[in-house]
Amino acid sequence: MRAIVVQEPGSIALVDRPDPAEPDAGWVAVDITHAGICGTDYHIFEGKHPFLQYPRVIGHELSGIVAADASGWSRGARVVINPYVACGTCHACLRGKPNCCMRIGVLGVHRDGGLCDRINVPAINLISADGLEQPEAATVEFLAIGAHAIRRSGMGPSDHVLVVGAGPIGLGAALFARLRGARVDLLDASPERLQLVSERFGFEATHTVAEGPEALMAATDGNGFDVVFDATGSAAAMQTSFGYVAHGGTCVLVGVTPADVTFNDAEFHKREMSLFGSRNATSEDFETVVAALKSGAIDYRRLITHTTNLEGLPGSIAAWAADRSHVIKAMVTVAP
Repeated sequence: MRAIVVQEPGSIALVDRPDPAEPDAGWVAVDITHAGICGTDYHIFEGKHPFLQYPRVIGHELSGIVAADASGWSRGARVVINPYVACGTCHACLRGKPNCCMRIGVLGVHRDGGLCDRINVPAINLISADGLEQPEAATVEFLAIGAHAIRRSGMGPSDHVLVVGAGPIGLGAALFARLRGARVDLLDASPERLQLVSERFGFEATHTVAEGPEALMAATDGNGFDVVFDATGSAAAMQTSFGYVAHGGTCVLVGVTPADVTFNDAEFHKREMSLFGSRNATSEDFETVVAALKSGAIDYRRLITHTTNLEGLPGSIAAWAADRSHVIKAMVTVAP
């Protein structure tokens, strides 16, 4: 079968690999139709991912079709793949948090992913995509990360929200915050990205990093934001985000960095700030996204800015990685 493999940083190729073996009990073979490209894929290509061993088949934003009857799924069923393969027996899993399983195996990161013709996945990791178009179904995973962050924050319609980082994950958080009725502001270093997001999704309250913290805080009359979601993956940005939180407010770190993140304890305490980490997503979040897409609350076509196929991806990913200011979501067609 065909597969996209990052052999080492900067080296990506379409290769021929053996078809996967017959799936084990409780697993299902899925023929991949579409795969989204995300920041993790760019980081793997660039050699910036801290938890990865090369070579690696990338791809974890996946939609497909069940290849054969198995484990309660029928051949031909349209599915979204939840790429967070949990052990089911660790402390986190037993407490209902498989998204932060102690032995998690994320497709395309800890194990080979889905930018290939066929992949075997646990049946429990499949979500029905009935009623969704196949490229639409491949947007569910990254939107689910934003939906999970919103659910984790406990925010409500009276909150004034700031999303720091207007990439795909930040955009997902902003969209679901708005669906909850919140007033949403966006902050990003790129004016071009903010303009793109504003034009496609109607976010009017946008701020560039160059404007400075004082201009941003003026949008709240100096009070700060009730909930701040940082989706940058930058330690410096995360640390700055603490200063945007209102007294009694909440900070949610959605992005991840291998660096230490520090904050002033006195400022933290005087605000009685709540601080959350938000990792991956659960099946509940996937279902939330599917419902939003089906209802038309989110138009997936506005998310996809670039397209290619398996053959074209090796020649495209370097350009996308080099300048993401005009890229929201790149979508790869594996099988039409």
